[in-house]
Amino acid sequence: MLAKITQSKTLHWLGRQLLNREDPRAFFDPLTTAINPMWVQQYTPARVERITEETTDTKTFELRPANRWGGFKAGQHLNVRIDINGVRRTRTFSLSSSPALWENQGLITLTIKRLPGGLVTNWLHDDLKAGDVIGLTEAFGDFLIPEEKKPVLFIAGGSGITPILSQLETMALEHYPGPVTLLYYVRTQSDVIGEEKLTALRNRYPAFSLNIITTHEGSEPRYLKGQDLDSIPNLTAREIFLCGPKGLMDLATEQLHQRGVNDDQLHSTFFAPPAPAQLASTDMGGEVTFSTSNLTVDSKGDANLLEIAEAAGLTPQHGCRMGICHQCTCTKTSGTVVNRLTGQVSGPGSESVQLCISIPQGPVALEA
Repeated sequence: MLAKITQSKTLHWLGRQLLNREDPRAFFDPLTTAINPMWVQQYTPARVERITEETTDTKTFELRPANRWGGFKAGQHLNVRIDINGVRRTRTFSLSSSPALWENQGLITLTIKRLPGGLVTNWLHDDLKAGDVIGLTEAFGDFLIPEEKKPVLFIAGGSGITPILSQLETMALEHYPGPVTLLYYVRTQSDVIGEEKLTALRNRYPAFSLNIITTHEGSEPRYLKGQDLDSIPNLTAREIFLCGPKGLMDLATEQLHQRGVNDDQLHSTFFAPPAPAQLASTDMGGEVTFSTSNLTVDSKGDANLLEIAEAAGLTPQHGCRMGICHQCTCTKTSGTVVNRLTGQVSGPGSESVQLCISIPQGPVALEA
């Protein structure tokens, strides 16, 4: 197998001199892919070992990443990179397996729900087969099991269970000592993701309490109620993890606050952006200079820096396009930008910004 090519000034110089490229991996990868796709160096390749149907619209993909992949912590996510009709697509998914599976067998799982109209999730469900190879980034995220062994409450909705499956499996393996409760909201019983794993955990992990609540099997929708939370012993002493639709997370947060739970006890993760801040469009836009590319473009309105770069023909690294994965972070050397999610205005000097959620407010210069 080819040795991993590491980034260095010498490597960049060699790439420029021999191949007219900053990174020679971009030249060699198409050649090595034709021989063995697991030799790709620009990202971590992973071979699909098995695909399991969880529900009618959810599948678990068991993958074997190349050995150089750095592993993960329970509750983290990664970016998947695939080519669809010749176009590279990147999406963020949570890992649903315990890190022990990677450490002991070199395997990981991603549990992915098909999204109506979703380009990538539909391709994964319809076209990806066992034996195929896809690309992965390193894992990231801070939706992590508490280091202090405090009581825990998980509140999940639908496919929001996926990172929690990883956490619960890990807590069981490590004999996490505090009480652990899961409130899991699904439309119907047939929509339960990971049902076999959850049942097995309940049977072998005495500290774990499981409550699956169906929301659409009665004459009227049955969403989270205050009594669901009131049934949890020592609620205000718990670390609480939320993952699911925004409506569920907002309702749960409101109800928890009413019961004396503090913000520092709440941990959440999501794969859709929160509602954007209300911005005055008349203040947005400006001249954007990409110094590395020696390119200056003018922007108007609330287009973010990633959109501006792509419209100018640049291809900056990015992932989720939602401000979650930080793959598009680069250095702003001057000017101010507005965070699309929070409405916060940056300082005028040098600092790191995320291209996908940063909108220029006047002239901006970037190292990109």
